Amino acid sequence: MSDDDPLLRNAAGSARDRDRSEPLESKVLEQAIALNVRNLRLQSGLSVADMADRIGISKAMMSKIENAQTSCSLATLQRLARGLDAPVTALVRGADSDREAVYTEAGGGLRIARNGTQAGHEYELLGALRGQHKRLESLMVTLNEDSQTYPLFQHPGTEFIHMLEGEMVYGHGRQTYRLAPGDSLQFDGEGSHGPVELTVLPIRFLSIIAFPDASV
Repeated sequence: MSDDDPLLRNAAGSARDRDRSEPLESKVLEQAIALNVRNLRLQSGLSVADMADRIGISKAMMSKIENAQTSCSLATLQRLARGLDAPVTALVRGADSDREAVYTEAGGGLRIARNGTQAGHEYELLGALRGQHKRLESLMVTLNEDSQTYPLFQHPGTEFIHMLEGEMVYGHGRQTYRLAPGDSLQFDGEGSHGPVELTVLPIRFLSIIAFPDASV
């Protein structure tokens, strides 16, 4: 993967092929090293080639380390640590910690009321992580009834909407968008937004909000 990859998950994470018989957690240490090395390298403003040259290994080997495709020797870890001006412990951070996950069965999410909630408008929270990972909020929104007033929202962060059922016109700032099943809309949450016209009921859509660090 190149340094100019448009996907953030590729730029900040790692990916490799896994045999289907291999347990997911078989390379926890390698994955932790891959993530930490890549993050520290990016923070230092170095390319994969720059980092490889700095510590005296090939670019191909550096790429394998950052994609958890090889096991690092202690000597290589020490060279990486010196090249990144970080302790060796910073490269293995997270290898022994459990990563949280929340599973929500269909229809089992917490029903919540949002500011501006109208009768016939339902919001189901599809699970939530704790701590630093609480920045992401996922809702299943169901609109069963039309009304004379529609909710208008504003919030920090970025929102993503994906239509599952029905049709509606959704407004953001001065623009409106006609959404049907399969359509998506992503926008700055600071702009006023909300449904403008409920065209075909019932309406169901997935709403995901990524909040900035300072707002959680």
